Amino acid sequence: MSAADIRTDAVRKGGFDPSAGARSRWLRPSLYNISLAMIVVIGFVAIAAPFVAPYDPLQQDILQRLKGPSTAHWLGTDWLGRDILSRIIYGLRSSLSISAGAVFVALLAGGILGLAAAYYKGWTDRIIMRLMDILFAFPVMLLAIGVIALLGPGRFPTGAAIAIVYTPIFARLLRAPALVVAASDYVLSARAIGASDLRIIAFHILPNLASVILVQVSLLLSTAILVEASLSFLGLGTQPPLPSLGMMLSEGRNFLFLAPWAAVFAGLAILIVAFALNLFGDALRDDLDPRLK
Repeated sequence: MSAADIRTDAVRKGGFDPSAGARSRWLRPSLYNISLAMIVVIGFVAIAAPFVAPYDPLQQDILQRLKGPSTAHWLGTDWLGRDILSRIIYGLRSSLSISAGAVFVALLAGGILGLAAAYYKGWTDRIIMRLMDILFAFPVMLLAIGVIALLGPGRFPTGAAIAIVYTPIFARLLRAPALVVAASDYVLSARAIGASDLRIIAFHILPNLASVILVQVSLLLSTAILVEASLSFLGLGTQPPLPSLGMMLSEGRNFLFLAPWAAVFAGLAILIVAFALNLFGDALRDDLDPRLK
């Protein structure tokens, strides 16, 4: 019997089709590459905002207020005559910097707490995880608004609020796989030969959590963009006149029937960034998780 007959017979009986794995391997990199290309373009535009933006995002021209998309202003102007494309580019820069900084701080704080709870166990684990449960019990937006109420509105308080909200997520996420790795033979062997706790955590436990960290960072970064935009929409994030996607959406809703392009394009920018990061996280998870292969 030929190989083709064996494969056809296996598929007919409900077995595994070897060609399906090849097709999935071709499909997965395409989604990965598309999302990665989108993130690279968005990141480049945000970093090179002073060189890419056609106008000063704070420059007002009352005579050009609420003008529709044209060759002079590709995405139109807002209620103060400011170029919407320029403000979206600078708004991307602001949103990405705040969200990325907040997620990094949350990863650092939550990762240290989660690894310490998993490695030392006992009362250390109980105390740390009960504190994380208290933070985790609050809804995301309610806790973020509470933090900003204490610190005041602005870019730094917004980043601090997002970092505090995401710290228990990283702590709980890293604790579970760290418990399994900490009980493995090579970790026990490292303890037996006298390796320090810091060396064991840094060189034996943490590298085995790299795939989990990468996937979760990309997924939480997309939600952090939405949280930052929501806080700015409520007037608690980036303050005027600095551009912010959420604030542009809030300002544009007042002129939704007269000049909808300000709100529509700001909303599309938020959607595209969140979609790209979510797609990248899903593709990365499919590629790094052996259970999904």
